[in-house]
Amino acid sequence: MRIAITNVHLDLGSGRRGTDMGPSAMHVAGLVTRLQRLGHTIDSISSLGGQLFENQAPGEDNARFLPAVAQMCATVAARVEAGLAAGAFPLVLGGDHSVAIGTVSGLARHWRKRGKEIGVVWIDAHTDMNTPETTPSGNIHGMPLAVLLGRGPAELVALAGERPALLPENVAIIGARDVDPTEIPLVKELGVRVYTMSELDSRGTNVCVQEAFGLVTTGTAGVHLSFDLDGVDPDEAPGVGTPVPGGLTFRESHLICETASRTGRLLGMEMVELNPVLDERNRTGELAVWLMGSALGQVIL
Repeated sequence: MRIAITNVHLDLGSGRRGTDMGPSAMHVAGLVTRLQRLGHTIDSISSLGGQLFENQAPGEDNARFLPAVAQMCATVAARVEAGLAAGAFPLVLGGDHSVAIGTVSGLARHWRKRGKEIGVVWIDAHTDMNTPETTPSGNIHGMPLAVLLGRGPAELVALAGERPALLPENVAIIGARDVDPTEIPLVKELGVRVYTMSELDSRGTNVCVQEAFGLVTTGTAGVHLSFDLDGVDPDEAPGVGTPVPGGLTFRESHLICETASRTGRLLGMEMVELNPVLDERNRTGELAVWLMGSALGQVIL
């Protein structure tokens, strides 16, 4: 497989500094070497970013740094769409989770030109379905899934084209355990399938994971895997800005990524919210590389 890696050095969508260094930490952990050992060709490695908290005003309190985030997501969307047109698999390294607005919009634009919708499995401790009207923080990394479903700042929603990037029935969230009361009404209104950690515990992770991938690959071109590292338990992934106890284990995280690979219909992937400032000797960076390997074909036997 030809892989186009896009490093997105962005932390303006989050509430604290550091995720802009996430892509570098993943490269230090040996990402390119691992992918090459799996037989993949690195088609390109490009880097986007460089805008800092310190040199610009945050703007509106309910959507902080919106112009800068919108500009970055537009660039990411264009990069992803162009790479897909050239036959390369998009692997996007964040950066905070607002980068998914760009990644998924680019994927959606590409596949809609071919008459198809896309599915998304969203790994996250949160549902990321706040809007400027409901957000308790004003941080856009708490809004990307709402935007992709058509709710939120118009300049972000419009990145997918004339229609929102995603249909609710083509989305599954896995690992949720910290949902803002303000976003629950929208989650319920749209009917997005949310597999909470409680459901994974009660029904079994494998059952839920297989069900989720079956859901989002039915009637779609395939699945994009959006992996927020705070979906993993902080004992396993300490280097994240919004850690929540009781998350996915190391093995459950690999199961999700291996399942994505086994579908044979993985359209793209992003790994986000790695904050090296908060990590322990790049443990979370190394985990991220392991997980990307699993999603892209690494198996035990």
